[in-house]
Amino acid sequence: MYDRKTWIVLAVCGTLLAIGLQQSNKNAQDKIRQEQARQEALRKDQPAQPPAPAENPVAPVSPGLTVDPPPPPTEEEFVILATDKVVFTFSNIGGGVKYADFKTEFQVGKHQEFVRVNERGGGPIGGLAGADEALENLSYTYNEAESIPGKKVVYAAKLAAGLLVRKSFSLVETGEPGAPYLLDCDLQFENASAAALKLKQWSIYAGEAAPLYQAEVIQQTGVFWLENNSMSFTSVSSFSGGWFSTEKPIVNSPPDKKIQYAGVTNQFFATAIRPNEPLETSLWAKPSKVKLKDDATPLPSIRAGLRLPDVTLDPSGQKSLSYRIFIGPKHNPMLQKMGNGWGELMQYGWFWLVSVGLNQTLNFFHDCLAGMAKKWAWGLAIILLTIVVRVVIWPLHAKSTRTMKRMSKLQPEMAKLKEKYADDPNKLNTETMGLYRKFGINPLGGCLPMFIQIPIFFGFYRMLQYAVELRGQGFLWVDDLSQPDTLTYWAGIPINFLPVVMAISSFLQIRMTPKTGDAMQQRIIMFMPFMFFFFCYNFASALALYWTTQNIFSIGQTWLMNRIPEPELKPRKDGGKKSWVQRIAEQQAAAQKLRQQGGGAGPKNTTEPQKKRTPRTGG
Repeated sequence: MYDRKTWIVLAVCGTLLAIGLQQSNKNAQDKIRQEQARQEALRKDQPAQPPAPAENPVAPVSPGLTVDPPPPPTEEEFVILATDKVVFTFSNIGGGVKYADFKTEFQVGKHQEFVRVNERGGGPIGGLAGADEALENLSYTYNEAESIPGKKVVYAAKLAAGLLVRKSFSLVETGEPGAPYLLDCDLQFENASAAALKLKQWSIYAGEAAPLYQAEVIQQTGVFWLENNSMSFTSVSSFSGGWFSTEKPIVNSPPDKKIQYAGVTNQFFATAIRPNEPLETSLWAKPSKVKLKDDATPLPSIRAGLRLPDVTLDPSGQKSLSYRIFIGPKHNPMLQKMGNGWGELMQYGWFWLVSVGLNQTLNFFHDCLAGMAKKWAWGLAIILLTIVVRVVIWPLHAKSTRTMKRMSKLQPEMAKLKEKYADDPNKLNTETMGLYRKFGINPLGGCLPMFIQIPIFFGFYRMLQYAVELRGQGFLWVDDLSQPDTLTYWAGIPINFLPVVMAISSFLQIRMTPKTGDAMQQRIIMFMPFMFFFFCYNFASALALYWTTQNIFSIGQTWLMNRIPEPELKPRKDGGKKSWVQRIAEQQAAAQKLRQQGGGAGPKNTTEPQKKRTPRTGG
């Protein structure tokens, strides 16, 4: 049994333990109440949600600019204008479009987050930049009296230099092509200072453009301007300089040119500011860095502004300017219908005519197939377009194949000539041309048809590269035709299946093609599929699908051509007519022979007439 002392100790410990538990429970309850109070305080301190235009509690501004606007609000306030395609969010800080969200376009791999333009722009589209192209993000007053909820937004402010500014942004509701992506912007200026002011020191901000995802091709992000219906483009990658150029902190378009419109762009979306009438002005652009994720590598972005015209405002002088702002996707059919040079936004390059035609045909095929297979309509449209193009150029491919087959039959004779004239290249060239003429073969017949297909290939490539229609569209195992068809990752390396099929089909196609040239040339040709495999491994799956379809079609075409018996290769009775290539080769051989007969170790004086010389006898 325990003695009395033990029981006393146990009682005291139990009492202390009970008191400790009670105090601990009280402290826990106090902490819970404190946390609840803190959360409630945070909820009260959070800024209010962007108010609706009709509920924006700000004082109205007088329509006239001759009266100073009332003091602007101290906090950022938002007004929203929306169409069926875009949600434009306006901010009183800078008085312009803070950002725009596309209702039908989603972030890469995210089907619930809209694509947002000018998210990291540093200022609103339609804002003003002053000296050194620095944004003047002062607070504007929202003019509720002149604004129309859901249709029109009006801001007013007085700049530090004494310039009164009134901005009016309104939706374009005419129903014209591209209207959901357009805003009409009217600017009114009045000089409220005692000195003259030059408007040229300010520019209207076109916003910022940056890649949408980490693997986007940087060269497709840049600044552009259209002048005299000619598009100029400067990639953001050119700002960093290179081996033969220095780093550029700013790029300016040629001064005092009549610019039709200008802006910034990435691979699929663009922001453009267009004066209602071409103005003699210039564009500035500056690079920046953005992080798409906190742990991602910074990517270069571009910011730009269109300078106001060279107009001087005397005290109390006024000036009005009107612009149209486009914030939307580079959708070729829509831009072509908009006219007025908007189609140049696609920047297809040299083979623009081919790209435009292919894109319009692709959209036509998609519309025809959408009713039968809506989910895979774009992938099927690419396959159908590829087959149609290959059928159209079938005669060229057939002629090339026939010529190459006939040339391959001359390989034994060619080998004899190479052995016979191994030390005389000019004679070898002449005899080779004579051999072609003897059997009626045009050596360009195997290459020229292939060169004619080059514009089609590059036009197809550029068209698929800029086709915003393919964003988020799936086909078979491909989730997004504008992205690589990555199935999984192995040691951090993406496993893309379509480029593998493309390389294998290219290799099989070359194996089936008749062999011409020497062994080294044949090995180089056999190596090309693997070279293109590495070049195109991370390209969009739409391009890999096109190339794979083309290879499979060409394999079938070559197989069919090989099944058709070729006439026996016989010498022509008339010896054959000399081709253009043969005549050029003979002229070169004759010129080389004359140079050799002229002799002499030193250079000839071409200014004096050459005298006839007897042939050398050696020694």
